Amino acid sequence: MYSPDIAHAKSRRLLTLELLVGPLAICRLPSDAAIPTWASGGPLLAIVRTKGELSITCAEELMPPTLDASRDWRALALRGPFDHGLVGVLLEVAEPLARAKVSIMPIATYDTDYVLVRTMQLPLAVATLRAAGHTVLADAPLPGRTSVTSPL
Repeated sequence: MYSPDIAHAKSRRLLTLELLVGPLAICRLPSDAAIPTWASGGPLLAIVRTKGELSITCAEELMPPTLDASRDWRALALRGPFDHGLVGVLLEVAEPLARAKVSIMPIATYDTDYVLVRTMQLPLAVATLRAAGHTVLADAPLPGRTSVTSPL
């Protein structure tokens, strides 16, 4: 007899995630705005233009402090690349984080996915992902921790 829970457990994909250095910020500009010169470099830069907005995610230090933005995010990169036909890669990370009440903001690129979490939820996110069987690597200590261990 088919059971979705048993099928999911047998098909689980254990992933390696890497914590990117430094906090990120996300802002929304008018859809017809030019891409600002400060939107360059850093460990992650995502610029998305839609009919309704120009959204920029970048290193918090690059974003002007006077700009209305959502700040203090950290990025976990899923080690890819992943075949575009794979189903449920992001779900393997999002599902345990949702159960732990960790808010995420996903970003996808051609090769991989990134999951942004609030800095204050980062220790819980890392612990949750490890408890789910994933590997989380970092080059810097998590907020509230005094030592560095890689893998964490």
